[in-house]
Amino acid sequence: MISHLLNRKLEWRDEVSDEERKILNDLFVRTQDFDVDVDIATDGQRVTFSTLLLEGWAARYKTLSDGRRQITAFHIPGDFVDLHSFPLKKMDHSVLALTKCKVALAPHEALRKVSETNPHLIRLLWLSTLIDAAMHREWITGMGQRSAPGRLGHLFCELYLRLNSVDLASDGRFTFPITQEELGDALGFSTVHINRALRKLREMNLVTVSNQEVVIENWEGLVREADFDPAYLHLEHEPR
Repeated sequence: MISHLLNRKLEWRDEVSDEERKILNDLFVRTQDFDVDVDIATDGQRVTFSTLLLEGWAARYKTLSDGRRQITAFHIPGDFVDLHSFPLKKMDHSVLALTKCKVALAPHEALRKVSETNPHLIRLLWLSTLIDAAMHREWITGMGQRSAPGRLGHLFCELYLRLNSVDLASDGRFTFPITQEELGDALGFSTVHINRALRKLREMNLVTVSNQEVVIENWEGLVREADFDPAYLHLEHEPR
């Protein structure tokens, strides 16, 4: 079933009926593969479908006229990377495949029909875009106020909970195929500062990163160092 990971993500927050699971699965008309460093969606592009990430990691980003890049979000399997394009129609940023990716495409016309016939399901999809916005607010707060180790630790806490919600992380461990350059573009640091932050977290016995794997050695300590409050991820299961 194409929408398995999306169902898992939504079920963390509310009940999803069998009928709604079928509707979600039927949204997707085809899949598409993307190689590393290829745009899944491009700034300024007019799109007629929204994209669900099935495999791999992706990133939202903006590029300045001088070529400098700001990554504004990391996307993992189960994420709709451009659901907001359904009402907006035109992309105002790009989405890049950070690893090899497989995606599923949901036509906007199909999403429009769901919005007219299944208000509960469309509320759950709306919730996904609202949580994306909440994560953006946390990132902005971190870039303005947190230390380098705190900023990096906050990202590790966030990713662990998000990956855990789709059964892709457990026991404090998760695969992390992100380069230090990409981390720098996301957190606003040079690779030198990223190295220092990683070393600091390791010296504090909070996190170790090796062979594209993050191991959180001390969750409570990392939460304190990062000033991490998971409330913005809205992982509570309740009627929506």
